[in-house]
Amino acid sequence: MAVRVGMGFDVHAFSDEPGRRLVLGGVEVDGERGLAGHSDADVVAHAVGDALLGAAGLGDLGEHFPDSDPAWAGADSLALLRRVAEMVSAAGWRPANVDCTVVAEQPRLAPHRAEMQQRLGAAVGAPVSVKATTAEQLGALGRGEGVACWAVALVES
Repeated sequence: MAVRVGMGFDVHAFSDEPGRRLVLGGVEVDGERGLAGHSDADVVAHAVGDALLGAAGLGDLGEHFPDSDPAWAGADSLALLRRVAEMVSAAGWRPANVDCTVVAEQPRLAPHRAEMQQRLGAAVGAPVSVKATTAEQLGALGRGEGVACWAVALVES
């Protein structure tokens, strides 16, 4: 059996667009300002997708779902993540697990973490752990200008 590891990262600024939904890990977080982006701007799903693509040697999300393509405008990032999992499988790999860390001053993610892990895991077909931390008020993330996520994926053949 062969194993490979991939790393993913994504960051989005908060949007000034009224009514923009905040979606993190496939979970809509009510009452919070949404993130700016071509799709639903789910930084957690994007980082997980990039980690899986990297582990399988399949490039990155921008290559497969470019923001220059209007077909992906407003796209559901969990649907994109399911497609990534299918691509990884078609390339002969099986996700074993994914671990990710979300960096945000707001919102608090603890109340949403279990649902995020469940939805991401269902899309990936393997366990996904989600952790959260703050940037301790340092830099753009620390000033609450956006949300970032790092992810690491393990795949097996």
